[in-house]
Formats: sequence, C-alpha cells, structure tokens
Amino acid sequence: MGAQTWKMHEAQEEFLAERGSLIPMLQRVQEGLGYISEEALQQVAKHLGLTESQVYGVASFYAQFRFTPPGRHSISVCLGTACHVRGGQGLMETVQRDLGTSAGASTSDGKFDLNRVACLGCCALSPVVKIDHDIYSNVTTTKIRGILNEYE
Repeated sequence: MGAQTWKMHEAQEEFLAERGSLIPMLQRVQEGLGYISEEALQQVAKHLGLTESQVYGVASFYAQFRFTPPGRHSISVCLGTACHVRGGQGLMETVQRDLGTSAGASTSDGKFDLNRVACLGCCALSPVVKIDHDIYSNVTTTKIRGILNEYE
C-alpha cells in the first residue's frame, strides 16, 4: 500500500462521512502528502458522498490548499507594505523569471515552490524572503540570485 493510499485510509477512518468533515479531512490529506492530489480529491469525495467538483470547489476557495507537490525548498517572498515599498514585487518578478515558475507553483525540477505572503513580520528588515526556515533581509534582485544558488 503506497504512502498516499495509507494516508487516505487513515483520514477516512478518522473522519465521519459527513460534509462538515471536508475541510479537516483536506487539511489532514495535505499534511500527509504536502498537497491535494487528484487521487486524494477523488477519494475524499467518495468518502464524503460529494462530487469531485464540490470538493475541488471548496479546496480551491482556500489559499491554504495546494494542488501541486511542494518543492524540496519553499520560497516565500514578502509583499507586505514595507517589503512592497522597498522592492518586494521586483524580487517576486525576479524569482519567477529566474526559476521559470509562478507564485503558488513549483519549479519543473521540483527543487523550489514559490509563495507570496502578506507579511513575514520582519518589516524593519524589508524586503525579506524566507526559504525553508531561513529569513533573508534587505534582499535585492542581485542578492536573491546568489541566495538561490546556495540551495542544492
């Protein structure tokens, strides 16, 4: 039994087959897989007696759910007010262009996933970028290229 099937089996045992279980069940699946796969979406729908489009409609409404596997490294570019004023949008555009991906997606090689965040709480250090658990401050478009090269 594959990891994905095992996680779904575990989630199905934990949650009652009722509509109110949808979001907690999706959260548990994503916690186990890192994203909501097509197979998992189908299994959740079947378990809860919903259509796949109903499950997808709810999951796609919330920004917390993703439908693509996460990258080995997660990049979060802060676009809060302080970071935006100090070049956050330019950093986001540089990262998107250099990695060939967009916010909310992963690179084709699975190395990175890219996210835009409203605030990382480091306004005095703006603009900031978080990669995995590391915060980089006063980041410029030149500096971000060097930072990205540090990751395998």
